[in-house]
Amino acid sequence: MLTPENIRHFSNAVRTPTPEIAPAALLLAKLEYSTLDIRPYLNQLEQLGAEASERVSSLSDTADPLAKATAISSFLFQEKGFHGNTDSYDDLRNSFLNEVLDRRTGIPITLAVVYIEIARRAGIVIDGVNFPGHFLLKVPSHPDAPANDYQHVVMDPFRGGKVLSEVDCQNLLRKHTGEEQTFDQRLLAPATKQDILLRMLTNLKRIYVRMRSFPQAHTITNMLLTLKPSAMTELRDRGLLAYQLNNFPAALEDLESYLRFSSHTEPAMSRRGETDGNTNERTEQDEIWEHVKALRRRVASLN
Repeated sequence: MLTPENIRHFSNAVRTPTPEIAPAALLLAKLEYSTLDIRPYLNQLEQLGAEASERVSSLSDTADPLAKATAISSFLFQEKGFHGNTDSYDDLRNSFLNEVLDRRTGIPITLAVVYIEIARRAGIVIDGVNFPGHFLLKVPSHPDAPANDYQHVVMDPFRGGKVLSEVDCQNLLRKHTGEEQTFDQRLLAPATKQDILLRMLTNLKRIYVRMRSFPQAHTITNMLLTLKPSAMTELRDRGLLAYQLNNFPAALEDLESYLRFSSHTEPAMSRRGETDGNTNERTEQDEIWEHVKALRRRVASLN
């Protein structure tokens, strides 16, 4: 488990103005590997970055950003053997940067972090893309390209840096949303360092909840709320996880706050009358309100 000091260091690493993602991502791994020494992994990234820089420097001076990114892809995915874990996608280890560096396999976002960090060390700007359901990479048309620059190249780190067309992006969007919708170039906006780390946290929370590892999931909700205090869904989830951990006073405090600050200031059932027998219109707020009433009785019995 992460200590309060680890969480503080993680939050500081996320908020620093420097572009490095790896230090915070490796601190996050202490959630599962409490004694992890992050320095050897940072050194490994430095070494990989130095080797990648040699590959890039062998190109002509007029090489465009895509040619340089292609050299990085060849180095990482062919020469060094990094690849997407298609056999065990939900393996917890795929979400921790230390394991990805050790095992050379991961999910889109962790492979993207490796790519971004090594490219940066080789002097190449690569942006992460918070694409729905599948994290991507983007090669800007030039280093100072604005966020709305549409002359970029999109790559999939999970498939060896494959370059994606707009049709590919449309198909990927349909696959992960299950809906027919018009592809919007704004979905390819560059992700900030905080965007990337928030998504890593959210992925981990989902896995831990599915594993019923509630203490770890609760810790992650704390970290998410530290980084984004206005995230009402995280406040709700922290309360529900505290309930699972039998911490009833904390659960009551969070769930009451969620109801108070969410868009529905008063549960629908209480507006209609709790005995109207109509359950078809039951909302999430109604369900949380039922939890709150039960928690109030439990907490009162503890006093």
